[in-house]
Amino acid sequence: MHVSRDRSSLPGYERYGTIVISYYIPSGQQGDEHPNPGKPYQGASRIAYLPDTQEGNKVLKLLDRAFKQRLTFTIGRSSTTGQNNVVTWNDIHHKTSRDGGPTHYGYPDPDYLKRVQDELKAKGIY
Repeated sequence: MHVSRDRSSLPGYERYGTIVISYYIPSGQQGDEHPNPGKPYQGASRIAYLPDTQEGNKVLKLLDRAFKQRLTFTIGRSSTTGQNNVVTWNDIHHKTSRDGGPTHYGYPDPDYLKRVQDELKAKGIY
């Protein structure tokens, strides 16, 4: 997990910059905690966005804890491609687009920061 910041704003947060989270999960072999232990899995790269606000930075810290505890991703079937044995999100929603609203995984989405904190809390991260 790598974090950077840029000065451009997200819709709904025009007065603030953007936190850019880059995830890189290399391909590997599934462990005992995965659905098919011993089988290979395909890695993934993902980018997510948060507003650079006080609440956005709070969510960033929570997402960092979740990532370090291996709660952010799992191995399974991709809901987008249908491919098996790939890295997928693990029920902690991320904004992977800067814009387009909730239907396009982007902003504006005024309830997102609250929702993701609820999802993290359900996984013991608060």
